Amino acid sequence: MDYIIYIVLAILGVIYFIGQGFAKKKSRERKSRRFMEDYQKKESKETSDQ
Repeated sequence: MDYIIYIVLAILGVIYFIGQGFAKKKSRERKSRRFMEDYQKKESKETSDQ
């Protein structure tokens, strides 16, 4: 019975770290997508200037 709190805390810790991994992955995807959008905008501006 004394170990129940440790088991619950361990499960919550695992869930927390899994959530952090997914959040970091999503953040990285957003940053790379934003970079590509800027690149495409610059490219389209150059072609419209000609």
